[in-house]
Amino acid sequence: MSKGKAALCLALAVFFLIGIVCVSGCADSSVTADGKTRIEVISYKQEAVQAMSQIQDNFNATHDDIELVIDSPNDAVTIIKTRLIRENYPDIIAIGGDMTYASFLDSNMFMNIEDCPAVSECKPTYMEMLDALELIPVEGVYALPYMANAAGVLYNVDMFNEYGWQIPNTWDEFVALMQEIEADGVLPLYFGFKDSWTCLAPWNAIAASTADLDLAMQVNSGEAKFSEEYQIVAEEMQELMKYCEPDPVAYGYNDACTAFANGQSAMFVIGNYAIPQIRSVNPDMNIGSFTFPAMDTYEDNKLNSGIDLQFCVMAAKEDRKDAIYEVLDYFYDDSTIQVYLDDQGGIPCKEGDFAIPDELKDMTDYIVTSDMADYQDHHYPSEMSVDALIQTFLLDNSSNAAETFLNNFDTEWIRYNRDTIAKLEEYNASQGGN
Repeated sequence: MSKGKAALCLALAVFFLIGIVCVSGCADSSVTADGKTRIEVISYKQEAVQAMSQIQDNFNATHDDIELVIDSPNDAVTIIKTRLIRENYPDIIAIGGDMTYASFLDSNMFMNIEDCPAVSECKPTYMEMLDALELIPVEGVYALPYMANAAGVLYNVDMFNEYGWQIPNTWDEFVALMQEIEADGVLPLYFGFKDSWTCLAPWNAIAASTADLDLAMQVNSGEAKFSEEYQIVAEEMQELMKYCEPDPVAYGYNDACTAFANGQSAMFVIGNYAIPQIRSVNPDMNIGSFTFPAMDTYEDNKLNSGIDLQFCVMAAKEDRKDAIYEVLDYFYDDSTIQVYLDDQGGIPCKEGDFAIPDELKDMTDYIVTSDMADYQDHHYPSEMSVDALIQTFLLDNSSNAAETFLNNFDTEWIRYNRDTIAKLEEYNASQGGN
């Protein structure tokens, strides 16, 4: 064979191999080998991987035309962001109702799903929370709230029964209860503020009743100031510090869970998400939870409940809407929701007669009537480190600590939200506002 023919054959062979690699590497991953539509979900709830795996298997066993793939990786949000940058979009992302969602929405990453049948079955309270998270008002629905959590005051039921302590309905009753518990020789509260994020638990629980759901939007629009609206929150936080462990910043979240599990305090101001950690220390502990009584009347209190898990459809997947909606409808089926509840607990965002976990029975009135409010920190940019600001404030024993902290809150808010405020001003001007 001549050198020319050999070169030509080699070139054709290389071209052929490249073609094979390209076909195998560039194959459409949205369709399975047997022609099914593959719907990919990336979930940030790594702790719920078992429930999601069961839901995936149940779906695939009952659907011939769609294959559901649910991935729950570590650090899912970072993975999602990386894939979005590369335009390698999953079909659905399962994330929380917080600033991550708000940022993605503001970047036009999500599809309007207001015509998805499941949307009409969601409790209005959680749809209102979604609206309040918008940095700039937008028309439409861009998430399907799935599961919520509840944060208030965990309490040792057996200890309450032993001493005859009563669940408080108002702020004054709560203060009186802490004084009574202390008089009985028991530590009322355990915090674990060494992990600064735990400072947000009582902060959010109080603010749920004392601050407006859309306060962040009001501040960004120049209609309110945190230094005025957070006065009660700051005052009640300072009062709580009188009834907790000495030097609460010396102990972290795990310390607090362990201490409460071992009966070292009667109460723990935290969400239901802490219960598994507490039970890992004391599996037989009888735990109850009541709504934080921040107000002067029972009726004025609101349960601090936020969207822990919601489904958002990527805008780039509009052409796969029918299959995606079929998946969302399956997630919203009562039996599917029950699979998740049995594994993770929580409060379904869907209207319906779902069983309330025993630990949340004392919150029943607020859950049934949807008298709930989102976590204020869902509106805070992570760069602002509000948890650290609160921690510093609680360590400040000066007479003007609250005033200093609140004024600093306003200043830092403008610093970290300058772009959002400017965009909102532009939007309001376009709508004929001031």
